[in-house]
Amino acid sequence: MVTPSPAPRTVRLGTRGSPLALAQAHQIADGIASVSGGALFADIVTFTTTGDQLTTERLINSGGKGLFTRELDDALSRGEIDLAVHSLKDVPARLPDGQVFAAFPLREDPRDGFVSKSAHSLRDLPAGARLGTASLRREAQALALRPDLGVVTFRGNVQTRLRKLDEGLADATFLAMAGLNRLGYGEAANPIPIEDMLPAAAQGIIGVVCREDADPLLYETLRKLNIADSEAAATAERAFLSLLDGSCRTPIAAHLTAEGSHWRLTGEVLSIRGEQRWRAAGTCPRTASAAELSALGETVAREVLEAAGGALPRFTDAT
Repeated sequence: MVTPSPAPRTVRLGTRGSPLALAQAHQIADGIASVSGGALFADIVTFTTTGDQLTTERLINSGGKGLFTRELDDALSRGEIDLAVHSLKDVPARLPDGQVFAAFPLREDPRDGFVSKSAHSLRDLPAGARLGTASLRREAQALALRPDLGVVTFRGNVQTRLRKLDEGLADATFLAMAGLNRLGYGEAANPIPIEDMLPAAAQGIIGVVCREDADPLLYETLRKLNIADSEAAATAERAFLSLLDGSCRTPIAAHLTAEGSHWRLTGEVLSIRGEQRWRAAGTCPRTASAAELSALGETVAREVLEAAGGALPRFTDAT
């Protein structure tokens, strides 16, 4: 007698409702169905976060990091959803109590992309050109190369920022290549070498979060979506950010790369207008444990902090 297979179960996957967030959520939902052999299916539940409602001002004026995750965090803690999918660079350095990362899928292109109707690169822009961005990091890095540029606040999802560029509200902007690629817009931008513009910590990585007491089948299924190299990068880069108390008020960047049998972590902090830059780097074996990767991030962060004189520059409304 053939034993019937158990009926497939549905889990609730929480995400923001932007096109990029939905593309990432569908990627994870498809992965869940595939690696579980059809035992689990994800029902996508969309949320409008506080960050989504801010379209004209900097995030730092309304609370900084966490504005794109708070509503999902609360829903997950209350049991209204079973997992949440985030762009990891938007996730605060510490998760809410009772929540854990279950998976970091394959990292997309971590580079920033330069987008302009009139120039191929930042260096090609005419004197006094207007750069549209709401990122302190990108602003400081750009001004370090081109202090003559004017900066206008540019917020919104990928499509909104591309539209603003078409409308002439700025001469150029930056967008993460990861988001552009996931939405099929990769050809709209010129990738900037990491050596020229170090990315935000965890840029290009998706973070999948569940509760600590998650159903074992769900957790084990999510772990099958995990990529070790993505997890290594997330661990080291977020440890760097955490020690520096990374927020949207300080221009901070970090990136982990593979160099033969070793990992190399590079991190930097810039002054608000890019006049000063403090950078450090360190290595550890590719076989390093999570604890060793965290230690690498913290060591590089301490070296940057020491180089900056023990205190980081912070944006204020008067800056």
